[in-house]
Amino acid sequence: MNHSTLGLRYAARSDVGQRRPENEDAAYASPRLLVVADGMGGHNYGQVASATAIRVLSGAHLEGDPVVALEGAIQQAAQTLKGMADANPALNGMGTTLTAMLWDGSGFALAHVGDSRGYMLRDGVLYQITHDHTLVQSLVDDGRMTPEQAAEHPRRSMLMRALESTGNVSPDVSHRAAFAGDRYLLCSDGLAGVVSPETLHELLTSVADLDQLVTTLVDLANRGGGPDNITCVVADVVAGGHGDGHPIMVGSASADQELDQGEGTGGDVPLQTS
Repeated sequence: MNHSTLGLRYAARSDVGQRRPENEDAAYASPRLLVVADGMGGHNYGQVASATAIRVLSGAHLEGDPVVALEGAIQQAAQTLKGMADANPALNGMGTTLTAMLWDGSGFALAHVGDSRGYMLRDGVLYQITHDHTLVQSLVDDGRMTPEQAAEHPRRSMLMRALESTGNVSPDVSHRAAFAGDRYLLCSDGLAGVVSPETLHELLTSVADLDQLVTTLVDLANRGGGPDNITCVVADVVAGGHGDGHPIMVGSASADQELDQGEGTGGDVPLQTS
């Protein structure tokens, strides 16, 4: 296969959900960069954190080694948040999750911190390609809790790592080869915590149209109670290099600030097999 002929098609959507007054999620999708961020912090400063992270990454000079470039952009975002908090102490404590993929024509640099998630569908098998940086996941990893117990734990959203206003961030960073036919999903926990892996697998395999797919995913999370903001980016790796060309920015980072209904087009363990 000639990797140089591969391209990306993508769609993104963000929704405030049913219980939150504001949307603190943000997402970005372009021919080279896919990002989801889920902000946190009092007085709606989570909006500031997620929007800032998206804007720094989308405006960064992402050239050279994709892993180095992506990690450098995330460090730049951390320093930007720190500078904002230093200038305005009310912003201390704000932060955001971040899951990002930088396309290099044959694969992705993948960077992740927090509990937003990345999934890959390949040859009918769905893989979770990120590892949650949460207290309950650390207990599962240590054998002190089952995944089923973690899913119901009252502190299941407590993060051990995030992109914060301290200026320090330690993302997981790797490079992954890609092939025509791969489908990727990046999403906040407002989707992953409500819609089961089995349902994600069913939709990712059966819904061809990406705009319809992101709309269906968000609608399902809302029908499941919409306890949090809901954001997702989906992307298909396509042969021939005929991918999408226009960037999409949704959620708290969107230019028009339509926060409640932003949308646009444009060594793993399998979770479910076909």
